[in-house]
Amino acid sequence: MLTTAKRKKTEKIVMTIIMMIGGILVSIPFLWMISSAFKPENEILAIPPTIFPENPTFDNFIKLFTEMNFLVYLKNTLIIVAVSSVGLLFNGMAGYGFAKFEFKGKEKLFYLVLATMMIPGQVTMIPVYLLLNEMGLTNTMSGIILPGLVAAFNIFLFRQFMATIPTSLIEAARLDGAGEFYIFFRLIIPVAKPIFAVQAVLMFIAAWNSFLWPLIIANDESLYTLSVGLSLLKGQYANNFALQMAGAAFMVVPIMIIFGFFQKYIVEGFTMSGIK
Repeated sequence: MLTTAKRKKTEKIVMTIIMMIGGILVSIPFLWMISSAFKPENEILAIPPTIFPENPTFDNFIKLFTEMNFLVYLKNTLIIVAVSSVGLLFNGMAGYGFAKFEFKGKEKLFYLVLATMMIPGQVTMIPVYLLLNEMGLTNTMSGIILPGLVAAFNIFLFRQFMATIPTSLIEAARLDGAGEFYIFFRLIIPVAKPIFAVQAVLMFIAAWNSFLWPLIIANDESLYTLSVGLSLLKGQYANNFALQMAGAAFMVVPIMIIFGFFQKYIVEGFTMSGIK
């Protein structure tokens, strides 16, 4: 009979092999997309198919910026990402307030914020659109950005993390004469780096992939984002699969890079926030 140590080692090896096989199977579509992005148009439909491009080319990526307005779409997406970082501070302040301040109706207000998480975003799109239309913000970059600056889940995540920060640390800073903004920016933010990293990645992914709302609120193609541009690419170049793969790769690779760099902080942030 196998000893306990040998059995555990065998189980570990088996689980490792299973996870490796699963990882390879999941990665196949992604690797095929990257490979196809560098293939000429005639090679991507070749029979039998080639795993790696025989004649690698950057023409597909060049066409994205010369034959389509991907440079404009990229600029708009980067603007949304940059301005959304301001929303990161708003969410952090709200979470800090719910975690460390005492005021009348705090619990009820927090539960109300949580209740909004139960409402699908599609339900609120029409009321938000009507409000923005009355304010004259439809077909503007402000109308695209403003509704996404604050989110209930982000506030909840910040609140859960900041509740773990010792109140005595904040009280000591107040006794030393520090103001609330000084405490937040010089004390809370450095301590809460993991959760800010988590929120930054989630915010980047949401802003980078923004599709439905920009499509609804914007009538001018000069306000479209990369996701909307990729959708247009599928319509205008439906038979050019190599160009579509290049557009998809251009959308996905930055997210993979960001996630790779911040993976450690994401796991740490979710763990310390009590999200299992």
